[in-house]
Amino acid sequence: MESPRNKNGGAPSATSKQAGDAAEDRALAHLLAAGLKLLARNYRTPGRGGGEIDLVMRDAGGTLVFVEVRQRASRSFGGAAGSISATKRRRIVFAARHYLMRSPQPPPCRFDVVSVEDDAVEWLRAAFDAS
Repeated sequence: MESPRNKNGGAPSATSKQAGDAAEDRALAHLLAAGLKLLARNYRTPGRGGGEIDLVMRDAGGTLVFVEVRQRASRSFGGAAGSISATKRRRIVFAARHYLMRSPQPPPCRFDVVSVEDDAVEWLRAAFDAS
């Protein structure tokens, strides 16, 4: 059986979901290598209109790290980190608060962004806050 071809006759391109998953995999590997521990992946709040956190990690000092992974082909238009809108930040913060409801004593937290652009992985610690 022949492999599927795209409309130009070449090999099919990855879907945006596959590309996003691959970026998350690269970001996770980067953070694990830096000593963080994975607590949850793709944490979603129940119901519609909630939020999602790509990676929930804990650093060596005990800080809970909510990570947004952004992938872009280039740094044009502000790059991956610049693509996080105020609405997206609010949804991430909403999901983080929901996640923290399970904890009787919430630990220190921060919001990081891991940008996957071209062949580079860039980790932006404390990229935004909950306000």
